[in-house]
Formats: sequence, C-alpha cells, structure tokens
Amino acid sequence: MPPRELISPAAIARRVAELGAEIDRRLPAGPLTVVGVLRGAFMFMADLVRAIPRDLTCDFLGVRSYGDATVSSGVVEITSDLGAPVAGRHVLLVEDIADTGLTLHYLLDLLRARGPASLHTCVLLAKPSYRDRHSGTPLDFVGFDAPDAYVVGYGLDAAQLYRNLPGINILEP
Repeated sequence: MPPRELISPAAIARRVAELGAEIDRRLPAGPLTVVGVLRGAFMFMADLVRAIPRDLTCDFLGVRSYGDATVSSGVVEITSDLGAPVAGRHVLLVEDIADTGLTLHYLLDLLRARGPASLHTCVLLAKPSYRDRHSGTPLDFVGFDAPDAYVVGYGLDAAQLYRNLPGINILEP
C-alpha cells in the first residue's frame, strides 16, 4: 500500500515561508549558522534557509539512530561532524522530526559544549510522544504537529526510501 498524504507540498511551502520570517524576527540580530541534521532534514533545511532573509552559513551533522529500522536503536552515532566551529555564533539546529527526543537532546548537548552565542531548534514535525516526554525542553520553532505514526517524504525515509515524495505521508504498516 502506498504512503497516505498527511501534509501537502503547498502546505509545507506556506509553513516554511512563515517559519523563515518568524526565525528572522525572533533570533538575535546578525549572522546565523544553520546546522542541518542529515539526512532527513536536508530538503526542509534547503527550503528554510532560502526563507530566512539574513546572512547565514550552513553546516551539517550526520547522525544515525534508526538505521534501516522504523524504531530507534536507542543509540545516537555521529557519522559526520561539523565543518566549522560554532563558538560565539548564533546557531539554529534544524531537524526533520522530534519523536523520541534522543537525537535532538544528544545534539543540543554536543552543540552547547562547543560554546555558541545562542542555540535554537527548528523541527519540521513534532510528535505528541516528544511533547509528552520532553515538556521541559520546548522546541523553539515547529513546522507541524504530527501523529504518532511513521511518516515519510520531504526528506524523511523508511530504509532510505520515500525521501523524494513532495509531501509528508503516513507509511501504513
């Protein structure tokens, strides 16, 4: 059975434009370092940085916690580190989805230890499971709330498939 569309490409485009303007308004003035989490956030980040009207640089962190499974392994592995230091910079961490919170918390701790001037988060999707478990760690910017289902498309995958779908889709079991 093919994945069922949850959020249309048009709705994503509208929300990304809104997020870009909101990020520009709310974050401290000056240059910004946008750090994308590979691989799932690459499409979202590409669209998001085009919607932020200020000087910025882009960098990436490669991580793995799911492998080819649909359930997190419980271990975060860095597969590719940043290319430049973030000390003294305003940093926006861009993630595809806040689900278990394991990867997000790991990366926030990692980046905080590197001494940024400020550190903020932007996620495309936030699941109720994240909000229930991590109410003490709010997300700064959220594209959409998502159900507790396995979602694919717009960069999100299942065993490396479905990233190319233009919308966000629910993968039925």
